[in-house]
Amino acid sequence: MSTAYVPQQPQPTPAGTPPTPAPPQAPTPPHASEATRLLCAGTYLDSGYRDRVIEQLHLNEQRIVAPSFGLDAARVLAHALRARRQELAWAGLILGLWVVGLPLTGGLLAGFLVPSLLLALASWVRGKNANPPLYRRLPAFWFRWWGRIAFTMFLIITLVAAFGGGDDDSYSYDDSYGYGSYGSYSDSSDWTDLLFPDLTQVGGLVEPWQAWMVIVLFALIALCVAGQRGQFAKVLAAELSPERFPDAAGDPAEQADGQRFQRLKGRIRTEQHAPLVMYHEKRPFCGAGYAYQTWVLAVELKPDGDKKEQQPLNNRAVLEKIRPLLEQLRLPSEFAGHTVRDRLRWLEIDECVFLPAEGLRRREEAPYNPQAFEEHRARAVEEGAEKRRHFLRIRVGGWEEELVVTVFVRVHTQGRMLTLEIAPHVLLPVREDFKNADRTAHVFRHNNVLGKAAWAIVRVPGSAARSAVTLGRSLGYVWRLLTGGHANALPDGPALSVRELGSVGLGSLFQEMDVSRYLKNMQDRIAHGVTTALAESGYQTGEFVQKIVNISGVQGSSIALGDNASASNVSGATAPQKGTDTHGTA
Repeated sequence: MSTAYVPQQPQPTPAGTPPTPAPPQAPTPPHASEATRLLCAGTYLDSGYRDRVIEQLHLNEQRIVAPSFGLDAARVLAHALRARRQELAWAGLILGLWVVGLPLTGGLLAGFLVPSLLLALASWVRGKNANPPLYRRLPAFWFRWWGRIAFTMFLIITLVAAFGGGDDDSYSYDDSYGYGSYGSYSDSSDWTDLLFPDLTQVGGLVEPWQAWMVIVLFALIALCVAGQRGQFAKVLAAELSPERFPDAAGDPAEQADGQRFQRLKGRIRTEQHAPLVMYHEKRPFCGAGYAYQTWVLAVELKPDGDKKEQQPLNNRAVLEKIRPLLEQLRLPSEFAGHTVRDRLRWLEIDECVFLPAEGLRRREEAPYNPQAFEEHRARAVEEGAEKRRHFLRIRVGGWEEELVVTVFVRVHTQGRMLTLEIAPHVLLPVREDFKNADRTAHVFRHNNVLGKAAWAIVRVPGSAARSAVTLGRSLGYVWRLLTGGHANALPDGPALSVRELGSVGLGSLFQEMDVSRYLKNMQDRIAHGVTTALAESGYQTGEFVQKIVNISGVQGSSIALGDNASASNVSGATAPQKGTDTHGTA
């Protein structure tokens, strides 16, 4: 069972023989990418991630979606809504069994509610962090074990009562005292009674039929828990399988009814891959990932004494020198032919314009049509304006679109100065638990009955509280949907990216090496293009080349990715970081 697509490797050829040419593999469309598939699977695994996806893309419909690099956010939303509907159905069924079981068991089931609450409280106190602080771990540990101990004690009492514990033969009449007693009654107690309680009196406290009703209800709840997991495993083996996922038209999640969803799905697909980026002032590059060694270089346009005259040099002229040099990165070496699998072969180059979302009256008024964009691009390319900005955007999607490197380039000439802005951003791979979704589903599907039963039984104690929380969150969402006024709110820029939410905090060594290779290749071609434009227009290039060398020397070979990453021996360059200035959350 494969969890990721691995392209077929070329067969070895005799020494000195060029490989057989083969047509280049076309890049995977965003709706069928591996990153999209894994994020869709993540909505079934992590309710917190799913709720944030729905909040951003479905509840806050006034917010324009963040640019989606290598994925289809609309399809992630479709599966998030479907996963929530399934979870609500199972939560309602499980909670219904608890509620119906209270009168059926004569109130005996109520004793199990407190342990269930303690177990849910332990999970909430600990939080989602893999390594929570001590002040969270200690109370979570206390709540968890008290919940387990209490549930175990109630369960032992129930089983003893169900299987004949505390029958009438344990009841003896003591003539010397004139009253009946269970076993050997004594007023004295010992601390060992807490660890080894006397269960001979259970028969007088719990009726056998009550105990059996509890056991039957717990068996039904375990079947529901197992059924919910089985439904998830079935989805991973069907519409979310690597073989069937590219068929978006046959995806049941895409065909869901609901006018709101269908309307928002169309808006998302209009906005997420458009060259026009509507942004929030505090989060202009939301969706692009981590800011990675952003730098700005300014040089004076000094006439070259060896040239008789200087040619006009504007922003467009410089960009037109950069673009063909970047396009050459797509060409493989002559010996390798078409067998090379380097992701630079599918390097994407386009021009984008950033516009603030503030000022729009309706989300549909954003100028996404081609004519309006061309007008903005024609004016913005030569501007040094603060809010509307033009960028040359270069993107490389590696590791099946899980590692996305995007470089934004802006050139500005003003007052005989040339300013070059380069803003690289890196999207790290999808979370590890999302990547293991296929493995998780496979293990459950192919486990034996005993294994499935054991998996479900250990989740029965906390099922009441978990189901109540799920239904409570749903009611809260409906309340916010009805009273929040989002449908008629003024448009706003994106607050977060579903792709960034589903990313890991640290890349692997291979991924760091790839990021370094992509960036160094692109930065070298950008610098070469600017140098060529300066020389052909009759300006000196020495100062610009020297500053490029200085920046390259400062950056050196220090590579680091992620939340806890740092680049040593770096001064004057920005180390990888993910802050609210670039892409914060709501």
